Amino acid sequence: MHVELPERRYYGIGEVAKAFDVNTSLIRFWEKEFDVLKPKKNAKGNRKFTPEDIKNLELIYHLVKERGFTLEGAKTHLKENKQKTLNHFDIIRKLESIKAELLKIKEHL
Repeated sequence: MHVELPERRYYGIGEVAKAFDVNTSLIRFWEKEFDVLKPKKNAKGNRKFTPEDIKNLELIYHLVKERGFTLEGAKTHLKENKQKTLNHFDIIRKLESIKAELLKIKEHL
């Protein structure tokens, strides 16, 4: 899954949850479970996610929702193979983007 969000420094939890098509409670749960997620909190306690948080959420979503990892398996995988997993994930995202472009071209033929 590639999340489409406008380029900004911070994103609210509602906006993030909508982009991932999940409940805000799942985002809060993942924040507690995965120490790579460290959103800032304003004076009211509202979470503000950075682009780095979004990238980590995409990776967590990919491992848990798309590849079927358990939470423990995803945590272990991130700790032991984070760079390798990020590289593979980036390749998958680029290939999905190319596929989408090719399908658009095919529609116009």
